[in-house]
Amino acid sequence: MDTKAFKRSLQHSENYHRKGFGHQAEVATQLQSEYQSNLIQEIRNNNYILQRGNVTIQLAEAFGFCWGVERAVAMAYETRKHFPSERIWMTNEIIHNPSVNQRMVEMEVGFIPVEGGKKDFSVVEPGDVVILPAFGASVQEMQLLNEKGCKIVDTTCPWVSKVWNTVEKHKKVDYTSIIHGKYKHEETVATSSFAGKYLIVLNMEQAEYVVNYILNGGNREEFLAKFSKACSAGFDPDKDLERVGIANQTTMLKSETEQIGKLFERTMMKKYDPSELNQHFQSFNTICDATQERQDAMLGLVEQKLDLMIVIGGFNSSNTTQLQQIAVERQIPSYHIDSEMRILSGNRIEHRELNGNLKITENWLPDGEIVVGITSGASTPDKVVEDVIDKILQLKATAVVV
Repeated sequence: MDTKAFKRSLQHSENYHRKGFGHQAEVATQLQSEYQSNLIQEIRNNNYILQRGNVTIQLAEAFGFCWGVERAVAMAYETRKHFPSERIWMTNEIIHNPSVNQRMVEMEVGFIPVEGGKKDFSVVEPGDVVILPAFGASVQEMQLLNEKGCKIVDTTCPWVSKVWNTVEKHKKVDYTSIIHGKYKHEETVATSSFAGKYLIVLNMEQAEYVVNYILNGGNREEFLAKFSKACSAGFDPDKDLERVGIANQTTMLKSETEQIGKLFERTMMKKYDPSELNQHFQSFNTICDATQERQDAMLGLVEQKLDLMIVIGGFNSSNTTQLQQIAVERQIPSYHIDSEMRILSGNRIEHRELNGNLKITENWLPDGEIVVGITSGASTPDKVVEDVIDKILQLKATAVVV
């Protein structure tokens, strides 16, 4: 399938919408009342520090809603206002935040049901409105919805679209796209659908396995078994790794994406003559500015003297997980939570570990004076951060009274 030609054709369709519907001012007021926080703005204005009693809150200097997320949510709100009586569906969560997605449900926006691990688009009828989330949707889903005669509202983040353009370039010159990402993540599923040949690597460990195969060969069956769910159909590691290009899921750890790119570049120079590098390796900068800013801010925050770290974001939010990883690597007591509801009575907290497991930790909030570092993922509204801070302050105030 010529995915580039299809996208071009879709974008000229009267059923395709990638801009707002003229309700920007009204929606902006609604979003501000539902998701913004006067307290968080006060902390920003005070050099990102809040002092209350024996608690010091130190906020990261970049956190929370990014432009792409804010745009996607605003477009979803505009869609509901523009189509007040039509059935509206969403192919995935609009963003990875439970409170925002619950708000979509309250606005009678339905989610495509998943049966046996596959989306059931049979519920969608001609004329229905379907929103593509900030992570994008696969080209196959777009084609199906277009053929059904749906009105498509595309909120895909432009940074994600930039990665799609990159893998299109790889495909044009018959390069295999090495995608740094999680093969199950909606964004990576969409990106790989626009690629030709591709291989998805989760981390440096998997990347090193691949480059060792490039340099030294190996067990072909073992390779294909290892990446059975993370490569294009008919992938042949003995042929399809001769020419590679780097791409990424925009929410992955920036430093690791860069390391993987440099690793493949060095490998191709070693495998082939350095003068032939351009015939075997391509790299374009597809690291999202917002992801980079939040990771850089987190790196600055963990250099402060902190007693503990709170990372706020959806448990299925990849960029939030990367922020948590930074704290864990520096051995700071750190808790990834998705809302203040995870802060339980009896000085207990339910939080997500890096391995994905939920854990309840006892006595997590120390006595006496404490400095708490706080950041949030790009899909987290300021109001959620405020609620977490309020809960911490209440608990400490109660402890002092006792």
